Amino acid sequence: MTEEEKQNRPEQVQGMRFRDTLSSVLWAALGVQSNRARERDFTHGKPSHFIALGIGFTAVFVLVILGVVKLVLHLAGI
Repeated sequence: MTEEEKQNRPEQVQGMRFRDTLSSVLWAALGVQSNRARERDFTHGKPSHFIALGIGFTAVFVLVILGVVKLVLHLAGI
């Protein structure tokens, strides 16, 4: 394939990598994200992946908070 053919062909639609999806979920948890990443998420991301990672992140977050509270209460002698 010549260089000209490579430039003239339409871009292939590729799915997002796991790392990209995870990064988007983590930034969403903080409430910040670039416009470029948002556009990538809506054009190349699968909603089911975002939902699954969002539920997983929420579960891990709740368990970490619960663990920290139990540790603090244990150290305080309560």
